[in-house]
Amino acid sequence: IPLQVLTLPTSPYPDQRPGTNGLRKKTHVFQSEKYYLHNFIQCIFSSIDLRDRQGSTMVVGGDGRYFNSTAIQVIVQMAAANGVGHVVIGQNGIMSTPAVSCVIRKIKAIGGIILTASHNPGGPDGDFGIKFNTASGGPAPEAVTNKIFQLSRTIEELAICPELRVDLGTIGKQSFDLENKFKPFTVEIVDPVESYANSLRNIFDFAVLKELLSGDNHIQICLDARHGATGPYVKKILCEELGSPANSAINCVPLEDFGGGHPDPNLTYATDLVETMKSGQYDFGAAFDGDGERNMILGKHGFFVNPSDSVAVIAANIFCIPYFQHTGVRGFARSMPTKVARATKIQLYETPAGWRYFGSLMDAGRLSLCGEESFGTGSDYIREKDGLWAVLAWMSILAARRQSVEDIMTDHWRTYGRNYYTRFDYEEVDLDAAVEMMLDLELMISDRAFIGQVFTVGEKKYQVEAADNFEYSDPVDGTISRNQGLRIVFKGGSRIIFRLSGSDSFGATVRLYIDSYEKDINKLFQDPQGEARPLIFRHCQVL
Repeated sequence: IPLQVLTLPTSPYPDQRPGTNGLRKKTHVFQSEKYYLHNFIQCIFSSIDLRDRQGSTMVVGGDGRYFNSTAIQVIVQMAAANGVGHVVIGQNGIMSTPAVSCVIRKIKAIGGIILTASHNPGGPDGDFGIKFNTASGGPAPEAVTNKIFQLSRTIEELAICPELRVDLGTIGKQSFDLENKFKPFTVEIVDPVESYANSLRNIFDFAVLKELLSGDNHIQICLDARHGATGPYVKKILCEELGSPANSAINCVPLEDFGGGHPDPNLTYATDLVETMKSGQYDFGAAFDGDGERNMILGKHGFFVNPSDSVAVIAANIFCIPYFQHTGVRGFARSMPTKVARATKIQLYETPAGWRYFGSLMDAGRLSLCGEESFGTGSDYIREKDGLWAVLAWMSILAARRQSVEDIMTDHWRTYGRNYYTRFDYEEVDLDAAVEMMLDLELMISDRAFIGQVFTVGEKKYQVEAADNFEYSDPVDGTISRNQGLRIVFKGGSRIIFRLSGSDSFGATVRLYIDSYEKDINKLFQDPQGEARPLIFRHCQVL
């Protein structure tokens, strides 16, 4: 008997504006507010032209956090009712964000829905998120997210096939007959790793990496998946295929609450890995976030590579990666500029925080490598940041140079100078107070008298060269994105940035980035590990 398709009345919610990484709220909001999840999913489908939607293919995956499987069942029911013909889902509903991007591009899907709150905590009391990626494989651009938000403010009905149930655990195709539909609706459960792994095999030299990890003079590694979506990828690619011992991969079973931990790969939350690396037993360490986007790189004895340095080192050694030997390098981009691009005379783009800004440049063939200060790195083979790609890039550099992480880093500083970098995160602060503080700060730095002021810290002097509210004009389509952060730039390349984050489920987060550039060879190695620990402050009063 064909399954019934229903049109149900609903009412709009005023707070479904997607941020830079989709819609994020506390999990209980999606669970307890009637049709809160359904409304947003309907608006995603309604944002796609009906002619494009009919019979199309869509990819769905998530990081395995609490409510993931329940939400996927709803998404499938609504996809069928909204004319989508085929849905591809990772087994058990798990597929890392970079893998979703990869699959969208490979099968030419119309887009994908990713269920993740990235590095935010999971569980019943944690966060949940929904992100829509377009046919390019990248996060929906601002024009699309604005359209989704406008639809969410006026939605009156939603379409759903409530009796449709999918077996998420069995690989293979499932077909469903729907009333008033001439073709069956199909759901395909796939191995979430294989398609992504095939792409990596075409980017990196797996024979060289296997020798590095399991040859006669192999290095010892420790990779922490933090009970997120990256775990199965680490096990299958690094351990089973490249030969690293099984015990070199820890916390690789995805859990709904990430084992009670915080799936954020930094010195504040990945303390167990840091302590393990300090023992000197391992030559290379890395941690990943909940959905596999972000990464943290560590060397022997816990030597920390800050995310700004990480993307710069990959840029400086980019031809250690076979993919770039074949494609060449079109450009670099990041949310803070790097000295490497200037030295190599490769085009550099400074973008706001948010991966979608990189995607536009990649689609136009202008960009090969990019990164953010929030531990995100990636290249143009997909349209998302990719933690495992960054780890394999570093391993390719280690294999080519036969040096330690620390030696590679210190050589880099000698060549390009060093950016002492740190970040302060003020989380769950009052939104109105945060906005008021940013407005007051902008007023202060906009004063003409502010330019040229000199600030002294110890023996070092910092003279203000420029200050503004960063406004980004996309060089591809001319789109202007305003209010992207307050920048104070000093002569010589040091800088301070204040930014209100758009990736939080409650309140606001004020992020403070401090980047002090040093080129004096006698000062490059002072306090090498005293930097870049992201300091997290919760429920702060913004003064």
